[in-house]
Amino acid sequence: MTDTRLTHTVGARALEWLWAHRDGFRLEPDVDPEVGFLQRFQPIGELALICKVLFREGVAGSRQERLAHRLLDHTWRETLDGGRMLVRGQRTEPVSSIPFEVYLPFKELGYSQPELERAVVLNHRLDGWRSFERTPTRRLGLAAFQRRFGLTPHPPEAEALTGTWLARTPEPWTVEGHIAYDITHAVFHLTDWGENPAGLPPRVADYLTAWLPVWIDDWLDLERWDLLGELLVVDACLPEPTLDQRAWEAFAAAQQPDGAMPAIREMPEGDPDEVFDIVYHPTLVAAFASALATSRSLTALAHSAS
Repeated sequence: MTDTRLTHTVGARALEWLWAHRDGFRLEPDVDPEVGFLQRFQPIGELALICKVLFREGVAGSRQERLAHRLLDHTWRETLDGGRMLVRGQRTEPVSSIPFEVYLPFKELGYSQPELERAVVLNHRLDGWRSFERTPTRRLGLAAFQRRFGLTPHPPEAEALTGTWLARTPEPWTVEGHIAYDITHAVFHLTDWGENPAGLPPRVADYLTAWLPVWIDDWLDLERWDLLGELLVVDACLPEPTLDQRAWEAFAAAQQPDGAMPAIREMPEGDPDEVFDIVYHPTLVAAFASALATSRSLTALAHSAS
């Protein structure tokens, strides 16, 4: 069992950095068409998802909660122009699910953009949305998002799961970086980002319980902080989390004094926008892992005291 104070501090510091660098969550409407206007929506969607986790778990301090609300308001009103930039993105790439995936956590937190919602309902009826090429893990995620929006998932989540790497529970030594991210995100979608650990099929949960400690050790030795953070989230999604003390101590030590979390080994240097693009994701993951680990640790303490 890890130190609750340690896990909480990691998240508090990460949120401070995210607020200080909120302008990094920027869009580029005039970007080269070959790059794609929707490319920069992903960080905003991830920010909204993590803030939703913070509110849900109820372990954030009052300052953390205020910062998370201010971050959401800033990105919704300033970056997304009240959701109108999402509508523009949907018009730019009509069969893309990205605007919908970014919008959903905002909607679940009380924000509204009716024009985009009408587009989502229309797209859900089109063969193009179902036929759009996606990885199996992305297809599982879209199915989960459709359910949360109130739509019938296409394909059903159980069917979407069968196509993922994780569902096959293959030999663990074949895990490479991109496969590991497929594993972690499949877990996020199956558990609704940690809200429902029971969403993990028992066979998958047993597989993860057996091999996750090995993967954590591997990526800890490689100082792959971004992926280590995601694996710490997976740990917190298991029926019986380990909350590995050694991994958490190393993860916390890698965090910078200002709250930033490097992706690999040490912090990069250079243009501030380029540094943000490298560092924002591991820092968001640090906030995510912190919220779940702190919540699970407090739950374990309460059970041990009863």
